Amino acid sequence: MIMSFCPGNSKSGGLFFPLHTVLQPATRQLKDAGIESPRLEAEILLAHCLKIERIKLYTRWNEELPESQVRICQSLVSRRIRQEPIAYIIGYREFRSLDFLVTSEVLIPRPETELVVESALDHIFGQARVIDVGTGCGVIAVCLARERPKVHVYAVDISESALKVARANAIRHKVADRITFVRADLLSPFGPLAVDGIVSNPPYIPTHEIRNLPIEIRDYEPRTALDGGTDGLTCSRSLMKEAKYILKRHGWLIFEMGFGQNDSLVAEVQEEGYQVQKVVPDYAGLDRVMVARKIA
Repeated sequence: MIMSFCPGNSKSGGLFFPLHTVLQPATRQLKDAGIESPRLEAEILLAHCLKIERIKLYTRWNEELPESQVRICQSLVSRRIRQEPIAYIIGYREFRSLDFLVTSEVLIPRPETELVVESALDHIFGQARVIDVGTGCGVIAVCLARERPKVHVYAVDISESALKVARANAIRHKVADRITFVRADLLSPFGPLAVDGIVSNPPYIPTHEIRNLPIEIRDYEPRTALDGGTDGLTCSRSLMKEAKYILKRHGWLIFEMGFGQNDSLVAEVQEEGYQVQKVVPDYAGLDRVMVARKIA
């Protein structure tokens, strides 16, 4: 509500509020709601409302905002107080120094998924064909296409809404001509020995653990992108089984995994006819990305 802010100055046309008198109470409200970085997020929301870069807030510190604009800012703050992810509120998230459009139809990209991209870049070169399974907003597919100009990526997702977001991001980053978007469940549309690499950030959270996730994940992000079944490995198992028929000889299977899943996945990947080349830890030192190669 507008009463949360300091009284403004009355001018012809209504009330006006100095920018700093809007930012300060917004920061306080976010802090009281338990938001981890309240000042930063208040600045992000206000800059988004004003359609300016965050750094420019400080050059406009005493600028007066009309009441209508302050109300819009307060509505954004109220959404964040309810634990809605800030990426959904402002409509984008940075990933590998690029801004990606996101909506509530897609998982919000995490820094850990950059390790999937980096692992793929370490092993896939030249005129390769790669499938990104469960592409979501398209961060893996778009980054591979941008950083490997000769690679063609097939971005697969079961959700048409997710594919729409991924297409928009491919256009935004000028790689739409080298990404084919496919609506499918895993690898069903692809024939044998079709591609050089398969990459994925599959759902890997055990069903019973979802209720314990932070509210902003549990209540806002799409469950289909989170729920990995009883032990979190349902999708990963299906992926490795189907991938061995799609990958060319010595093709790469690279996918993200959850906490404590490494030992089971290493054993199962090897049983399916792959050689585990590397397990990549995340920034907290936890096993996060499996890099395997089809033996035959």
